Amino acid sequence: MKLAVLLPAERLVDGATALARAFGVTERFIAVTLIAVGTSLPELATTVVASLRGERDIAVANAIGSNIFNILLILGLPAVIHPIAAGPNLVRFDLPAVAAAGALLVPIFVTDCRVSRLEGWGMIALYGAYIAMLATGSLGG
Repeated sequence: MKLAVLLPAERLVDGATALARAFGVTERFIAVTLIAVGTSLPELATTVVASLRGERDIAVANAIGSNIFNILLILGLPAVIHPIAAGPNLVRFDLPAVAAAGALLVPIFVTDCRVSRLEGWGMIALYGAYIAMLATGSLGG
């Protein structure tokens, strides 16, 4: 079991590092784009299917639960094994972006407990703007 999980993870990290070098971008950029999207596709598919079926609690809880798991356990467990140091750009830009994204959900869910199409498009646009700023170096790319 250990090799079944660790070997592909090592290859993913090695591949991401090589890709960053090949394209002249930071490892951080590859991590917050390709790796983040690739590892989040199952959650996206689950949320889309749940939403289409009207299973609103599954749709919303899957996205929120996945993010809580990713932030607290996926950072916490490796830190217990070996402390993790975050680079200054992660601390200055990415962590506030995570906090802002979470804060944006509060008024959306407090007002009518749903994400409208317009709000969904707004979220997609904000993600696109975040990636564009990273790509141009505006956020310490």
